[in-house]
Amino acid sequence: MNEIYSIKEISEITGFKPHVIRYYEKEFDLEIPRNESNRRFFTYKELEELRNIKTLQEKGLTNKQIKQVLKSPEIVMNEDNAQEIAASVANLENSSYIAEFGNENLYTILKQLFAHIQQIDYKKDIEELYYKIDELQNQLVNQEKDVLICENAKLKMKIKEKSYEMAELKEKLKREENKKVSIFAKIFGSKQ
Repeated sequence: MNEIYSIKEISEITGFKPHVIRYYEKEFDLEIPRNESNRRFFTYKELEELRNIKTLQEKGLTNKQIKQVLKSPEIVMNEDNAQEIAASVANLENSSYIAEFGNENLYTILKQLFAHIQQIDYKKDIEELYYKIDELQNQLVNQEKDVLICENAKLKMKIKEKSYEMAELKEKLKREENKKVSIFAKIFGSKQ
């Protein structure tokens, strides 16, 4: 439990690349400790925070939603997501939030927010995103093919131009050779 991990080890355990972990540190306001030389080190606490983020992502939550969940520890997101949220909202009525803020409106707002979250169909959104990503990849491939076809056509045109230039140069060379033939050879015709 008191083990200390490097960013590389945490990366291997969580599957997040090191630059993603550094990004999440800022994005989710994670308090990752640093040693005397200002290098990050991770304990079980930070490992569990990153695992929690990964779990929430796998359930289809956006970074903004994950941030809200991380800020509200009484919201538990697991397999029975909707039931847990409903239970959390019910517990909020007697929670320290209302006692601390003395505001019934906070409870009402949170209850409406969680009711809205329950109605969102993340799978459909994710499938739509995958479809759009596939479409964009196909468009990109087609654009790359078009560019290659155009480049190929340009190169073929240059080859034709060069072959015409070569033919012209050969003709010019022949004419120059014919000019050098002496008048005597032209009159009596040389046999070659």
